[in-house]
Amino acid sequence: MNSQQTVRPPPGEPETGSDFARLSKKIQAAGLMARRPGYYALRIALVTALYAAGWTAFVLIGDSWWTLAAAGFLAVVFGQVALLAHDIAHRQVFRLRRASELSGRIAGNLGIGMGYGWWQDKHTRHHANPNHEELDPDLDPDIFVWTQGQARAARGLPRLLGRSQAFLFFPLLTLEGFNLHVSGMRSLFGGTLKNRGWEAALLVAHTGAYLGALFLVLPPGKAVAFLFVHQCLFGVYLGSIFAPNHKGMPVLRGADRPDFLRRQVLTSRDVRGGRFTDLVLGGLNYQIEHHLFPSMPSPHLRRAQAIVRSHCRELGVSYLETSLIGSYRQTLASLHAAGAPLRQARTA
Repeated sequence: MNSQQTVRPPPGEPETGSDFARLSKKIQAAGLMARRPGYYALRIALVTALYAAGWTAFVLIGDSWWTLAAAGFLAVVFGQVALLAHDIAHRQVFRLRRASELSGRIAGNLGIGMGYGWWQDKHTRHHANPNHEELDPDLDPDIFVWTQGQARAARGLPRLLGRSQAFLFFPLLTLEGFNLHVSGMRSLFGGTLKNRGWEAALLVAHTGAYLGALFLVLPPGKAVAFLFVHQCLFGVYLGSIFAPNHKGMPVLRGADRPDFLRRQVLTSRDVRGGRFTDLVLGGLNYQIEHHLFPSMPSPHLRRAQAIVRSHCRELGVSYLETSLIGSYRQTLASLHAAGAPLRQARTA
């Protein structure tokens, strides 16, 4: 892919190249950047009610293996809280930064035990350079290798798992919930985290309340079973939401950094589906539109898709939309191809 450099804006803001500028005018004219306070008020109320209902059911069921049904339900609810925190972080919900940060920490740190500050920093860097091997933190080879170059240089766990990573991908997603908690806690000891005191207090409060509830209501065996079922299903749900977005799409390297529009469109894919897909994936099935306009309220992304797709067609820019199963198939095929050097080295 040839780089098409444009004048760079301040960090966090998109370039104003003519192709993106013309698209932005179309989106603005359609009113799709307008805030949706009523929608988000209803969504926050519903997610909060489901959260409360899940924990109420947990208490009422009590010492019974049926409590694992509540664990499965709460895994989905935790995923919906994470999606809401995602929208809050992108300033889709609140206009003011202070309100966004406060509500984001309540949802992320206190609600589900996810380090909001750590995640927001990581996610912001991902949005700036999606699928760039050196610049996108989501392509760090910490467990998986995402390119054959990473496979050749792999050591330790990525080298061990890389040979069979396509087969291990979904089983290993069961650990993603635990990884979020551990990463949030580890970030408290880093040197860059802002509002460390608040982050720490809310994470500790969540952990104490969560473990306290489990071991007060359930005997130790059932409490541990609940914890693993809940956290493993939460991890699979989160991973299944984010995996279709970029994995298996073109990977950028070095100075290969196209203009803003192409950088976002060519490294992302949309997932086809109806309103149920929108609900389950939290609007992230419109990943191309979300990356182009991250502060656009998620209920507007469906309408934006037609405008963006038509604009890309005019420009001759490839726009990929596939089924959910098709996106997983592409992800797994990409993982299998990336691990090829490790399989070849083993048979050599």
